[in-house]
Amino acid sequence: MSKTTNKFSPEVRERAVRMVLDNEGQHGSRWQAITSIAAKIGCSANTLNDWVKKAEVDSGKRSGVPSEMAERMKALERENRELRQANEILRKASAYFAMAELDRRSK
Repeated sequence: MSKTTNKFSPEVRERAVRMVLDNEGQHGSRWQAITSIAAKIGCSANTLNDWVKKAEVDSGKRSGVPSEMAERMKALERENRELRQANEILRKASAYFAMAELDRRSK
């Protein structure tokens, strides 16, 4: 899984989203506002559109999983995966030592 770097700071993202939402009425459509503003800040229109959608989800204006909840779920999934790995290691170690104890007793 590749991880992309964030070329734009959160402040730039927030400002760009705010510009889209504030200037949407001055353009024929939201998409026109997005393409105009994206060109000014140097990102793709699709990227800016994603930022706008995410901001709307986070503010409750659009349905979806808010960023904070998504981050929490990701952290819990990571913790769950780590705990499963630890349990598997303990299970194998327990079996190894149980076998070693049986070997020791049979001698």
